Amino acid sequence: MKHATWFFPSLLICALFSSCSNEKTMEEEISTSFSGQDNEIKLVTLDPGHFHAHLVKKSTYPQVDPKVHVYAPQGPDLQAYLSAIESYNSRAEDPTDWEMEVYAGDDFLNRMIKERKGNVMVTAGNNRNKTKNILETIKGGFHVLADKPMAIDKEGFDILKQAFDEAEKRDLLLFDIMTERFEITTLLQKEFSQIPSVFGELQEGSLEQPAVTKESVHHFYKTVSGKPLQRPGWFYDVNQQGEGIVDVTTHLVDLVQWESFPGKVIDYENDIEMLEATRWTTDLTLEEFEKSTGLKEYPSYLSPYVEDGILKVYGNGEINYKINGIHAKVSVIWNYVAPEGSADTHYSIMRGSNANLVIRQDEKENYTPELYIEPVGSPADFEENVNAAVEELKGKFPGLGVSKVSGENSWRLDIPEQFRTSHEDHFREVTEKYIEYLTEGRLPDWEVPNMIAKYYVTTQALEMAKQ
Repeated sequence: MKHATWFFPSLLICALFSSCSNEKTMEEEISTSFSGQDNEIKLVTLDPGHFHAHLVKKSTYPQVDPKVHVYAPQGPDLQAYLSAIESYNSRAEDPTDWEMEVYAGDDFLNRMIKERKGNVMVTAGNNRNKTKNILETIKGGFHVLADKPMAIDKEGFDILKQAFDEAEKRDLLLFDIMTERFEITTLLQKEFSQIPSVFGELQEGSLEQPAVTKESVHHFYKTVSGKPLQRPGWFYDVNQQGEGIVDVTTHLVDLVQWESFPGKVIDYENDIEMLEATRWTTDLTLEEFEKSTGLKEYPSYLSPYVEDGILKVYGNGEINYKINGIHAKVSVIWNYVAPEGSADTHYSIMRGSNANLVIRQDEKENYTPELYIEPVGSPADFEENVNAAVEELKGKFPGLGVSKVSGENSWRLDIPEQFRTSHEDHFREVTEKYIEYLTEGRLPDWEVPNMIAKYYVTTQALEMAKQ
């Protein structure tokens, strides 16, 4: 076996090239059923090009073998991934112990399937071929945990449906990484929306005033794991990353379904009605592009999006649709960098017959998400009902409180710090939930149809916005 030495001292890494022989093949089966034993989940990572690929491994999990097989093309994306894993392994506090065995070559997908050294594939990176790769991986006998988006256009949506069909036939679990389900204000917004004495019933809303609105503002230049994030150049190519309307909106559409209709199957052909969709660009200078990527010029594949030296990225979008007769709106905005002292922000409102549940994360909240309960009119015994609901929820969220906002007819939840986990922490929580599903051998009945419905909304919105 030919080895090439990589320069990450605390990682066990070997680069395996096409001349290698005597490798394991599919004849040496690795079980895809799990009992909860240590190290029985054998991870493979496919083409890690997005920082979400390494955030899944910022923590370790008893059920997951520390040896990870990585299959990817040679290049800076792979190097960035390995550097991040090395930083987790060598950190002073709670270091990880991942061992990375790397195959770097253009035939990385076929090689992964042929060798079949794992039973769960994790992928987060370039989205151009992601959906096809997911389908082929499932055909190859792997469970799949995939970063969003799993489809970035109508063609990808059709392929994704095939992937889910194949996964069902083979008793394999295909699941996407929905980190926002673990954000505490979102969790509490969902909880309160199920308490009739406070929320009442979810309203139907209208196109002008949807019953559910979710808005997200992101930034191309940001800090991750304490370091400035360097994005690959292809991140700005919507044919490789996907437009904003099919990317970050995946989270928002997911939350609309997950909060508004918990545990219910969404049939995209009968329960979804698309209304309107729009898209627009974020404009970046070459200097901004260089600062965020390290590249001194625009790659040739970005030429179609450059006008007079300005890169125009379709990172922004808005979708208006109806789900089970309820009006919903989701929108995403990408700016270059957040103003000093600010950060990514999230806004959400669920309109009930008794109260609106509003998440705000702006300057007033010091860019920390907070949940407000705002009564509609003057419902009887409202404050008493709010306090009773908080007391009941303390069983699930110890230390939870609520305060009347001075000078306003609204209440703010007092959330203990222990529940304010970070976006990076949510990757561990998603992975732990997926491990639970793997051990149980099934996803909840609603997960697959609702993932399909989610990607129907985003990819159909792109079609509408382009018209």
